[in-house]
Amino acid sequence: MFTTRVTDLLKIKHPIMQGGLQHLATPELAAAVSNAGGLGTINATIYPTISEFREAIRQVKSLTKKPFCANVSMLPTLSPGELTPEYFKLIVKEEVPVVETAGRDPKEFVPLLKAAGIKLIHKVAAVKYAKKAEEAGADIVTIVGVECAGHPGMDDITTMILGNKVAKTVKIPVLIGGGIADGAGLAAALALGGDGVVMGTRFVATEECIIHPNFKKWMVESCENDTILIQRSIKNMIRAMKNEAAVKCLEMEKQGAGLQELLTVISGKKGRACQVGGDLQGGVFAAGQAIGLIDEIKTVKKVIDDVISEAEAVMERLTRLSR
Repeated sequence: MFTTRVTDLLKIKHPIMQGGLQHLATPELAAAVSNAGGLGTINATIYPTISEFREAIRQVKSLTKKPFCANVSMLPTLSPGELTPEYFKLIVKEEVPVVETAGRDPKEFVPLLKAAGIKLIHKVAAVKYAKKAEEAGADIVTIVGVECAGHPGMDDITTMILGNKVAKTVKIPVLIGGGIADGAGLAAALALGGDGVVMGTRFVATEECIIHPNFKKWMVESCENDTILIQRSIKNMIRAMKNEAAVKCLEMEKQGAGLQELLTVISGKKGRACQVGGDLQGGVFAAGQAIGLIDEIKTVKKVIDDVISEAEAVMERLTRLSR
């Protein structure tokens, strides 16, 4: 077992957090992660109304008595009709213990969360933003390298460099993500100065994840070369499964296509429909290079138990080598 500042601060058994995972971050998956000793996460953006988000929070609470997290991804600026302020009000009212933010600076919501005793994790993709998160009052910062699924930074810097640099730069606890799917990854993150890890792709390849089995089968059979970076031209780069939709997006970008044209291929609604129906080619599916480390669909508990036992074995090996 590993005790870190993150486990102490969040009152969790293992220093492992489940990533936001967009619409895959369901109450069932979050509860399974929390019950296994990690920090499970639900994603507010799944829910188009506040009442639906409220029901999701209450569902998690009915499934676990352990701490869990609500992910709130924010646009660069507050837009008309954006539900972010209402999400935070509900989070406080429903006494969600941990919040993860991403996107713009969370400082406007820090006083509200602090007053309620809610721990704030802010996810970033560059060292300078980690420093800003600390200055804004975040309790924990998450740094993700270019290996990660979803949105890495635009600078193509790896987890090994970013994790190391951020841990040396900020004083608050650091969670490290991007390419981490096993115990060796956890041990490496701790060695870099991190206080735990965030895993996204690994938790998609679990029995509890709602994604269609076709995608889980693809993940087991794929390797680290089977993802691709797209949407760089519109400054919204993501790492995704290398399929027909992603390749088409990249080709359209090379031809100068703008956002509206690209949405015919990359829309979240289209991708979600494919992930529900099992269509591997028709939509964009965020996937990290960690797929190269996944060769089995496991329960969430088995994933976490294996990560911890593997990390302990790595640490024992290092101890022997240092004698």
